[in-house]
Amino acid sequence: MRSFDYSPLYRTTVGFDRLFDMLENSVRSDWPPYNIEKNGENDYRITMAVAGFGLDEVELVQNGPELSVTGQRKPDQQNREILHRGLATGNFKQVFKLADHVKVKAANIHNGLLSVDLVREVPDELKPRCIEIGSEARAVPLQDSGNKQSIDSEPQRKVA
Repeated sequence: MRSFDYSPLYRTTVGFDRLFDMLENSVRSDWPPYNIEKNGENDYRITMAVAGFGLDEVELVQNGPELSVTGQRKPDQQNREILHRGLATGNFKQVFKLADHVKVKAANIHNGLLSVDLVREVPDELKPRCIEIGSEARAVPLQDSGNKQSIDSEPQRKVA
């Protein structure tokens, strides 16, 4: 990961401190790594590598078309000195945009992988339906200044 030095910009800008703080402390969008799979016509699965996070440290929230996965580590209670930190220990938040009518069916953590099963459930009233076409000719009343006509009949003509 690249690290940028924003100190020269601090000297030439006023009032942008918060922006530079956000850039320096920004959350990585590529971590934790994840896969999105299509398991059927309406079945999907998101698999995220969340090694080291417990069940009580990962939260899934679906708010309309957004699925938010947040990992918040609890503070380490053990007093130990770490000589090399190679494992990622930071918090994360990943937001997925879901299509219409996609809902979370199940979620579980196994061997450091969070699996979120999704299903698209389109309501019956929104599904395409076949409409039967009849062959019987029917008279349809038309509103024309008080005269009712039918589609099958000829219009009345006045002879002068």
